[in-house]
Amino acid sequence: MRDTLLLAAEEAGRILMEKYATGVSVAYKGAIDLVTEADLAAEQAIADIIRHRHPDHDLLAEEGHGGCRGADQRWIVDPLDGTTNFAHGFPWFAVSIALEVRGVVVLGAVFNPHNRELFVAERGQGAILNDRPLRVSTTNDLGRALLATGFAYDHKSSPDNNYQQFISFQRAAQAVRRAGVASLDLACLAAGRFDGFWELQLKPWDVAAGVLLVEEAGGRVSDYAGAPMPLDRGQILASNGLLHGVMQATLRQRAPHA
Repeated sequence: MRDTLLLAAEEAGRILMEKYATGVSVAYKGAIDLVTEADLAAEQAIADIIRHRHPDHDLLAEEGHGGCRGADQRWIVDPLDGTTNFAHGFPWFAVSIALEVRGVVVLGAVFNPHNRELFVAERGQGAILNDRPLRVSTTNDLGRALLATGFAYDHKSSPDNNYQQFISFQRAAQAVRRAGVASLDLACLAAGRFDGFWELQLKPWDVAAGVLLVEEAGGRVSDYAGAPMPLDRGQILASNGLLHGVMQATLRQRAPHA
């Protein structure tokens, strides 16, 4: 199954880079929610590989490939995390694939094909980046921390929009980055590049692989209250562990007006 994971990630990445080099055809799922031919082609390739190698497994994928028959094994797939970046030619996007067995994610990969960075985690076996072991940072002061976050597609209309939390952390931390790819934010947290991450309204395919990467690199993942985070919860707080408590406290505060 690890071989399947790596094969599918590499093939999807190859397709994304091919489309990226030749131009992108864009359609809209919502007012600002894009889908490209690259999303669809990459997801089809991943689905074909999984179905050929594991025909009895379930598949949950962002663009609709899948089916739930109650199998113990379920693949959770985002063929192109960062579609808006991709469509605008901004080279920060990823393939995210995870394998869940009886409700527990046991394998995960986040592949940035533009940078040729492949992050892989296996439960109980650690996390690696291109065969190099990963470890979260040792930053223990929020004032010196580099954090990451994102905003949901409906942030302009929803009151649950992350604006106040963003202001709070922008003032409390050294800096906050918002690059629009949750899977890569989590992968970079696992690699020690970021010290913490929070976001709302995420889907299982946005976080399944990244959460495992963080945990296997020694970090902590929860909801805002510190409870275990089901993949369909949407709300996520991830950190190097050392900053988890102070990030929770900051999320509880109402930010001052900008």
